[in-house]
Amino acid sequence: MNLLYEQAQNSGALKSLDVQFARMITGGHASWSESDSEKAALMLAAACLSAEAGSGHVCLHLEQLQPDMLFGGRFPALATALWQLAGSPDIQQWLALLHQHPSVSDGSHPAPLVLQDNRLYLQRMWQSEGKVAAFFNAEKIVQGASLAVDEGRLRTILNTLFGDAESGSDTDWQKVAAAVAATQRISIISGGPGTGKTTTVAKLLAALVQLYPEQKLRIQLAAPTGKAAARLTDSLGQAILELPLSAAERELFPDEASTLHRLLGAQPGSQRMRYHLGNPLHLDVLVVDEASMVDLPMMARLIEALPEQARVIFLGDRDQLASVEAGAVLGDICRFAEQGYSPERATQLSYLTGCQLKPTQTAHPAKVRDSLCLLRHSYRFDSGSGIGRLATAVNAGESTTAVRILGEGLPDVTGYPLNETEDFQPLLDACVSGYKPYLLGVAKGGSAESILQAFSRFQVLCALREGPFGVKGLNERIEQLLNRKGLIRRPAVLAGKWYAGRPVMISRNDSALGLFNGDIGIALPDGQGELRVWFQLPGGEVKSVQPSRLPAHETAYAMTVHKSQGSEFEHTLFVLPNHFLPVLTRELVYTAITRARAKLSLYASEKVFSIATRTRTHRRSGLAQRLIGQG
Repeated sequence: MNLLYEQAQNSGALKSLDVQFARMITGGHASWSESDSEKAALMLAAACLSAEAGSGHVCLHLEQLQPDMLFGGRFPALATALWQLAGSPDIQQWLALLHQHPSVSDGSHPAPLVLQDNRLYLQRMWQSEGKVAAFFNAEKIVQGASLAVDEGRLRTILNTLFGDAESGSDTDWQKVAAAVAATQRISIISGGPGTGKTTTVAKLLAALVQLYPEQKLRIQLAAPTGKAAARLTDSLGQAILELPLSAAERELFPDEASTLHRLLGAQPGSQRMRYHLGNPLHLDVLVVDEASMVDLPMMARLIEALPEQARVIFLGDRDQLASVEAGAVLGDICRFAEQGYSPERATQLSYLTGCQLKPTQTAHPAKVRDSLCLLRHSYRFDSGSGIGRLATAVNAGESTTAVRILGEGLPDVTGYPLNETEDFQPLLDACVSGYKPYLLGVAKGGSAESILQAFSRFQVLCALREGPFGVKGLNERIEQLLNRKGLIRRPAVLAGKWYAGRPVMISRNDSALGLFNGDIGIALPDGQGELRVWFQLPGGEVKSVQPSRLPAHETAYAMTVHKSQGSEFEHTLFVLPNHFLPVLTRELVYTAITRARAKLSLYASEKVFSIATRTRTHRRSGLAQRLIGQG
């Protein structure tokens, strides 16, 4: 058995952590009597569960513990050998074996693993999923449906903010979304770039302030990363200025959004949060932007910290990449938007908005469907926009159409082929051209604000961290070429690698410094000529930190698509590796494309781009089943 697991590690089928976890589980009950095949079976299940968790999945479906499904079908001989060593169990035998082991619980008592239906969980993930399901499920939604709302007054307010619905016109989904959120404690609004999520929320908050003038609502805004929080602060602030509000009403709106870690009071060097079930947040309304980036454990922590009376509005794009960590909460929930609204809800929303919404009958309705709204019309990308057309084609998995759009010579979208010889020069030259304007600003002694703004106009995005077309490889090559061109003066001794103009991204939260994972800073000299790293905070102001005080960070000429979520750039350069890997998916490509506001340059081989466009991301969980009461 040890030889097989050594082979699994060497081949990349499993990581060392997976094998060590499996050994801990199987060796944790010395008094437990089991056959060699039973021990081998438990070890295989535990190792595969650990591997699933490491890949962002919430649970392991037992049907995956068959030879043709193990390790994604990539190592058939190894999979067959390990399965046979485990006694060649079928699903029923797996269930019987796992149920009888002390390391596995049905959730009624503490154990490292939890088995529910045909899904095996780490206990922490099972608990987090249960908290999220309970929050979005019937109990909370029923409370939300009974909110004391003066529907006649709300209808008048919505008509003032959004305009009257014209007979025969298309449904105003922004108005519907506001009505959904105004009448529920919990609401989810999903839409792609340019569909008006921020405008909708600005009007929704104005509606709530006007609907409950005596309450003086405590409103807070949050997002998963510092960059996303800064964008929310800026865009919502601009949208609110355009609304017909009194000075007293405007004072109720927050000046800035915070990161979720800052909102919850993350403690340095600890997993504990200042705000939790026993010490809830002090707010009446919470808006969480970029909700697709919120992983399952963070969502569970946020839910626990909410006061009972609070309204929470989740904004996001269900088609974007899920979080780097476990789960795809927004995607799992938004699938129920396809069920439409219940008859009672459709009638209510039709009255409030003047839009004619038809109810939908479905076999297994989820109560959460009445708290959802999809924004369907993009105001940023018109029918002639190459970026918009490409994003739509990729999102639909239409690879042939997507490839054709890249080759049409459109002003805002250009495809550049990558061949298998790893010819970097055209790509690197494009990177240097993109970063040259901000580096000229550095050389001229521009202000930190102007340089940070100039840097944010162009960004290189990668699908991978490692390899020649990954973040590490491209950052090094871009830096070398910028140095040769005289645009930066990289020190000969690279310890620390600090020089004027170096961009860095924070990779570990430091609440004491007010810096969080994803924040981007640039090294610039201060008034005394000493290098400090300057960051723009969510409120718009800048702060500087000594390089030696920074938490973990890395150079940020190139960043992963995951790290770019919550950001937008005038010009995005996106590079795919020159051979296909399973991490290259439709959601990743769509997310990268939609980071571009005005121009997209895509470097990829046609074959890799086409396969990635046809490959969907699958995050395994039980949340959808638990939301309809089937697990």
